Amino acid sequence: MGLFKRKQPEGIDKKNQLKILFTSDLHASDVAFRKFLNIGRMLKVDVMIIGGDLAGKALIPIIDLGNGKYGVEGTQVGRDGLENITKQIKNNGNYYIIVDKQGYEDMLQDKKKVDEAFRTAIIERFKEWIQLAEERYKDVKIPIYFNLGNDDPMYMFDVVNEDSIFKPTEGFIIQFGNFEMISYGYVNPTPWNTYREKSEDEIYRELKSIMNKVKDPSKVILNTHAPPFGTNLDNAPLLDKNLKPVVKGGDIVMTHVGSQSIRKIIEEYKPLLGIHGHIHESRAFDKVAGTLVLNPGSEYSSGIFHGVYIVAEGDKIKAHQFVTG
Repeated sequence: MGLFKRKQPEGIDKKNQLKILFTSDLHASDVAFRKFLNIGRMLKVDVMIIGGDLAGKALIPIIDLGNGKYGVEGTQVGRDGLENITKQIKNNGNYYIIVDKQGYEDMLQDKKKVDEAFRTAIIERFKEWIQLAEERYKDVKIPIYFNLGNDDPMYMFDVVNEDSIFKPTEGFIIQFGNFEMISYGYVNPTPWNTYREKSEDEIYRELKSIMNKVKDPSKVILNTHAPPFGTNLDNAPLLDKNLKPVVKGGDIVMTHVGSQSIRKIIEEYKPLLGIHGHIHESRAFDKVAGTLVLNPGSEYSSGIFHGVYIVAEGDKIKAHQFVTG
């Protein structure tokens, strides 16, 4: 697996302390992303990291009925109400497309048209985020690193360029002073057959190849979208054959769904820190073979931001604090 060294951010050269704001699973929520930008500036961090799943999951059609009227999910609004509706859709992490009645019927009959509209919406929202970050951060030198998660199509990598404040992490070993970060966005198989899934054997083999290229595993920040198996970070509802949560005694039954390969890598190499996402319900910290592992969780659809502020210093994690807003 080919890897490249990415030039480290200005101001971090030979720095013994590193302040990080990490989040994951924003899923196209405009309000959650804006909060991420605001909190990064407020905390005066050195680097900001999004650990995957930037893309949303739903495309909502808005039907232009003519005469300034629009149909949205069974309701009708005028031009004044349209702005409020579209803002709410974006804040909830969804996309929208405005079409006339014929365009809507065409989409119902042709899945390719839906796929094309979804692709366009994903690219446009991501471009909006990049532009917003450039505007908000043009006077500071705080880079925003991202890797794609299992719900992110690969073409999202094509949206950014080398000069962008958004910098892809996958395929790079990134130097932060005395620390190195490696990133991996693929996850172990899920019931939903998402964009970026691999077998446990593939995950282990590829991560091992990456870890063998770092200078010192004990100073590595391991940024994987999937959390390690069997921890506080990977508890999710147990699903039945119809993909519905199993309920017993009135309570949802939980089970571990993280990656056994990622856990094995942590046990073997003992990196300084593991930062993970993927399992929205498991906002938590834990330790695997002495390594601190973190999952900020996600409530993107409610417009709530979840992140974790981390201070690495020397050869240890000096502090970590969950941030919600």
